[in-house]
Amino acid sequence: MAGPTSPHLVIPLMLWGESSPSHCISAIQISHDHCTLVTGSHDGQLCVWVMDPNTYKATPKCLLVGHTASIVCLVAAKNTLEMECIVSSSENGEMCTWDLIDGQCIESVKLPQIHSHIQSYSFGGTEDASLFCIGNYPEILVIDPFTLEIIMNLTSRVHPDWMAAIHVLRPTRRQDDVVLGLTTSGVVKVWTVGAQDLNNLGEPVLEHESKQIRCLSATSMTCCLYNQRTVIIVSPKYWQIYDAGDFSLLCSMASRQGESWVGGDFLATDRVIVWNNAGTGFIYRLPTNKLKGHVMRCVVESKDFHNKSSEEDFPFLYCVLKLADEQKFPCPPSIRCSLVVKGDGRLVKLLLRGDANGRVSVFSIPEVTDNQLEQIQQLDFDNPPIMNPQSCSSLADAWDAIYPKPVGVLSHVDNNISVTASLYITTQNRLVCGRADGSIVLVNGLATLKSLLLQQSQNDLQNMLTLEGHTSRVTCLLYPYQLHTRYDPVQLVSGGADFTLCLWDISSGTLLQKFCVQVGEIAQLLVPPANSSPRILQCICSVAKDHSVSLISLKERKCVLLASRHLFPVTCIKWRPLDDFMMVACSDGTLYVWQMETGQLDRVVHGMSAEEILNACDESVSIVPSFQEGGLANPAVHFFRGLKHRNISAIRHAALRGLNQLQHASASGHHDSGDHAKDRGVPLTIQGLRSNASEKEFHAVFFDAEALVVQLLHEEYSLMSPNTLETHGLINQSEYQKVAALTHSASPDAQKKIAGILAKVRESAENMQHKIQSRSDAGASVRSSERGAEDDGLSNNENVRQRQIPHTLPNDWSLTMEIAQLLLSLLHGWTLDKDLDHACQNRLGLAKPKSPVCFGLISRSGHMMLMLPTWPAGEPVDHFTSFGHWAISSTLTTNHLLAIVALSNTLMSMNSAAFTDGKIIRQFPPREIARSSEDRKGEESSMVLDVQTKQGWSLMATLHCVLLPDKVQELQLLHNSSVLEVFRKAQIEMLARRWQDRCLEIREAAQALLLAELERVGVDGRKSLVDKWATFLPTYADPFTIIGSSLSVGSNAANLTGSGTQNLSIPSQQWGSDGSSPARPTGEYEAEEDHDDEDDGEDVALRRPNRSMELKRRQATSVVLLGVIGAEFGQDVGENKRTGEADPRKKKTVEGFGLGPNQNLARLTSKALTYLLLAPATPKLPLHTSLRRAAIDLIGRGFTVWEPHLDVSKVLLSMLELCCEGDKLIPSMSYGLPLSPAADSCRTSRHALTLIATARPAAFITTMAREVARYITLQQNAQALNVNLANTTLARAKPEILRVIELLIDKMQADISDLLVEVTDIVLHCVDHGHLKGRSLSEVFPSLCRFSQITHCSSSRRIAVGSRNGSLALYELRGQKCQYIQAHNAEITACAFSPDGKNLASYSSTENRLSFWQQSATGVFGLGAVQTRCVKTYTTDPVPQCVRPGSTIPLRMARLQWHSGKTVAIMLSDGSETRYHL
Repeated sequence: MAGPTSPHLVIPLMLWGESSPSHCISAIQISHDHCTLVTGSHDGQLCVWVMDPNTYKATPKCLLVGHTASIVCLVAAKNTLEMECIVSSSENGEMCTWDLIDGQCIESVKLPQIHSHIQSYSFGGTEDASLFCIGNYPEILVIDPFTLEIIMNLTSRVHPDWMAAIHVLRPTRRQDDVVLGLTTSGVVKVWTVGAQDLNNLGEPVLEHESKQIRCLSATSMTCCLYNQRTVIIVSPKYWQIYDAGDFSLLCSMASRQGESWVGGDFLATDRVIVWNNAGTGFIYRLPTNKLKGHVMRCVVESKDFHNKSSEEDFPFLYCVLKLADEQKFPCPPSIRCSLVVKGDGRLVKLLLRGDANGRVSVFSIPEVTDNQLEQIQQLDFDNPPIMNPQSCSSLADAWDAIYPKPVGVLSHVDNNISVTASLYITTQNRLVCGRADGSIVLVNGLATLKSLLLQQSQNDLQNMLTLEGHTSRVTCLLYPYQLHTRYDPVQLVSGGADFTLCLWDISSGTLLQKFCVQVGEIAQLLVPPANSSPRILQCICSVAKDHSVSLISLKERKCVLLASRHLFPVTCIKWRPLDDFMMVACSDGTLYVWQMETGQLDRVVHGMSAEEILNACDESVSIVPSFQEGGLANPAVHFFRGLKHRNISAIRHAALRGLNQLQHASASGHHDSGDHAKDRGVPLTIQGLRSNASEKEFHAVFFDAEALVVQLLHEEYSLMSPNTLETHGLINQSEYQKVAALTHSASPDAQKKIAGILAKVRESAENMQHKIQSRSDAGASVRSSERGAEDDGLSNNENVRQRQIPHTLPNDWSLTMEIAQLLLSLLHGWTLDKDLDHACQNRLGLAKPKSPVCFGLISRSGHMMLMLPTWPAGEPVDHFTSFGHWAISSTLTTNHLLAIVALSNTLMSMNSAAFTDGKIIRQFPPREIARSSEDRKGEESSMVLDVQTKQGWSLMATLHCVLLPDKVQELQLLHNSSVLEVFRKAQIEMLARRWQDRCLEIREAAQALLLAELERVGVDGRKSLVDKWATFLPTYADPFTIIGSSLSVGSNAANLTGSGTQNLSIPSQQWGSDGSSPARPTGEYEAEEDHDDEDDGEDVALRRPNRSMELKRRQATSVVLLGVIGAEFGQDVGENKRTGEADPRKKKTVEGFGLGPNQNLARLTSKALTYLLLAPATPKLPLHTSLRRAAIDLIGRGFTVWEPHLDVSKVLLSMLELCCEGDKLIPSMSYGLPLSPAADSCRTSRHALTLIATARPAAFITTMAREVARYITLQQNAQALNVNLANTTLARAKPEILRVIELLIDKMQADISDLLVEVTDIVLHCVDHGHLKGRSLSEVFPSLCRFSQITHCSSSRRIAVGSRNGSLALYELRGQKCQYIQAHNAEITACAFSPDGKNLASYSSTENRLSFWQQSATGVFGLGAVQTRCVKTYTTDPVPQCVRPGSTIPLRMARLQWHSGKTVAIMLSDGSETRYHL
């Protein structure tokens, strides 16, 4: 199941610069709350404006980026969840649903239909809206605004044609909805949509009536809200009033010469407003002679309504809405009329206008009475009165009002020259900026960001390098080594508007070569695929505006191929390297196939053949159509696709990264360290973007919190040896090997093999330690920037090139630590805690931001919300960091809190990591060598600083995890903050989806934040959450049964529910339109982990969402969230006894998790969690996913709540099976680097088993003992049943079972002492009996020998165990038999074999009795059955009260000690001793 958030924690922020971005408005819309305006531009961006309800002044708040073409339609949508959403549609078929409150892109899709008009309408008066879309297709599509799924299709049976205008309404006194449609040829069609059509959403609906009218190419059609019999239809030449009954023409008005009508609407029964393409609004009154009789009666009800019109029966123009400084723009303005409800309940009509220069004008339409109209009509004037807008706002005006001005990426260098191209070299931390004058500037990336964003940061201009070579602006930059290591790491390529291509040496700043082979502006630089020929491997691909493509060899310094026969702009390049083909696709659909080595044109393909050839290519690189004038047309695509191919792909593949060779040695082989560097994400990326080609670049800075945490831990663990890692509890290699050795054969040959394996492991660990130390000596920055060579032939060249990379980094400098310093400084909530601020600045080395930071938000599918520096205007930085930062968006708050808590916990776990005086101060554990007293004093002071540093990071994590909501609310009440600023608390459902994030630190941060938020909302808040999400909890009806006898994860799932399963009542609109049962068959769950991976190879907008996907997301969230609430707060969600009877409003609507008779919710949640654990692996639910791990973890956490509803045996066996699937050297729960999915599932299962065993030790032990008994029975009949016991779970999971048993003995002796016989059965099943031949049980498994009730005789190879019911269990290790005798009538306190093994003494302190036992064989020559008989009994003295410890029995309260073959002594814990003779 995919969640609505990206699985990677990426935090963007913007550097806008002193000039505002262009915003050529193409569509405008107002939200349902009438406080937010949204404008769409021709460049594909949306701008969100906050409108003052009193002055109608609009302030730009943020940009919504994601479309790749001009915005055509905007429509507001709202549902029962109180979400303020806007749906946008572009001219290439892209549709997006945006949450205006949160800034997220909820859903996106690319349809083959291009919409020209969209109307939002709610069927039957419901609150859930549907979108009626028309465009260049002959149907009317009805689309769900939140899933963007087509739910209905209105088609034509007569004269099907493109629809030009539609209007949807519900006539009075009717129970169905009517859709009016007007085709481009002037045919009016009427559809009646009833309840039957709504139920049959898959079938097309045909029109009921149609009529031809004289109206061609209409632009809008609107029915009168006050009188449904009147319709206004606007076409470019006329606007016309029709009678809706028979569509007879009532009146019309022609447009002025040179102008055309665009749209219109009714203001009242007899008032209309119409606007033209120049942006001018005209208010008319309909002919007055039509209004006879009662003035307030409907126009069409008068008797003379259809009379022949006279010359005076024309509409009367009485007002014009126009700008005072009207300007002409290449694009017509966008206008919309809207009704706004004021705070006092009055209805105000507004006319919204958006211009091509980004200006938004709001006209308040005057309310003119009939008397005033008569007075105006009596005045004889040529020009009607003109009304100017009530407010005008623009991005440029809002930008000019900001002080100080927003900073750009080169504001500290020279702000007069604009940046036209930029590139960030992550391996060298260098930012390359091409400028409008042709110069290229290289600066330190992190130092630049710190000087621009943080206080007390100095400009670092000493290392700045300027390259002069272009005579016109720089258009594109390429650092080939960053894309593939086959290139020289000192080479940089730049393209300019002067038609030249320059090759630079960035180590010396010299121009190596200038190429001028194309006669157009260089638009894009690409790299051929890695499997090309050796000559092409050293080339780069250049695309120019003259429609040519060239291959430039950087090694030969010449042009290899110039493809210049293309007649149209290049849209895409694909490669067939094995065939030596480069395929160039053009905007007219033509495909040119070029031979790369010879430079000849092989063929030209058109039509479907061209598409098939392109689709057959494996390697593809999309060309950004920023250089086209009108075709594919959006320069902003360069930013998005550049981001996708350079950064997001690396971020998304971060699951496979990891450093520690101990855990990856057996799984991944001997990979080069460069391969790991490729897999790891990039903690920091700087990317340039622009709205269109005519303006300068803005810059987005992306922090990948997950990659940052991984890189920090990577550097920390790199400095540790394997022994140090084990000392710190990060790995448990020796512990696992010690336990695993007991489960294997103890024969001499096997011992040699085990010794050899251990020697190899030790040798490999030492080799890895030497490698780690050698890499650490080279410096952390070089270590993080390593990339592996492709083959041995290139490795030597790579080493030479690495030495050529310029880097002057001090030994204590860490690029990753400095990135963490910058990110934490920007995210920290300054001024909320003065003491913590002081500690952050003085001890931790953080710094306050200079000004409010323009953060961003990345939604699913790569869509983004980017905050503008204009909102809120003039906000001081202290107010922003303490309150404004947390009032932007709940999703943004969630991501930032996750990043802060995860980074704080990571730095706290490191060895005193802090930032002081621009350097990274880190203290490491001292080495064990002779140290002087001064050294020891220095170590003590460093330990004090270490404690203070860890305390500082702990306080920072606590502030943002627990105290932040209360602190912000206190500050809000103290300063009386604006109503528009509301604290956006963290989203509980987002935290639930990250409950088992693959990055351990982010996982723990999400768990801590979720538990803190659930604790803060209290019992009532948790009850409301349960009521909200319980409707999405899936129920089951016998999903599958046991298949075969193999004890695997898939086959352990039996009947999960009994015959009395009671399904929750699910609303049909939440579960789908068919109203079917919510029971899920096998495999219906989808994997939550890596849910966006399907977008890596294709355009993200091509994904087709549907209602079932959204339902599965909510089901997954419901299972996890209810599992957390049940596991952590289960007992207080049930019926509240104190308020249940007194206050009926507190009565619960869903059965709780309590201990009462009704535990329906606990039962259903436990069934859902069990299903996720036991379900077999399918493509939709793989074996190792975060959703399955979350179910495992929650079963362990809340086992006491779920136990009555679980099959404990199947749960434990499934977890043990997952433990067997993982690597043998799984790190501990404190090891922070990401593991492979199988290893992560193994670690989670081990942790859950530990929680289950410690919470219910008796249930664990009895269940495992029962399974061991089954295994022994199966073992006795294995040959007859033809079963391979070596593949069963109990046989493969022996080390894990022993680990849990040993843990229980250490922590829960009292519980274990009651079940010693069962524990012994389990231990003897797991431990190979060969180990007990020459060694005692105390040597093999010493934990078990802590109990006096257990004794082992090595000579006779027998084990005796005294139980709580007074019986003795005698185990014969030779014959693998067990004999039970009733030795006492009370619990046995101690027992012991004599040294020769012939006698056994048992003692019961409760019964005060000591018995001696002998074992003998009956029959001739002792070949009969073995019998154990009591040979002597003593009555002992009572145990003193000082020795009896109350309710629990200590391990050594009393023990038996044989002094000779005939004498045994009872030794009490107080030291007293009593001897008895046999």
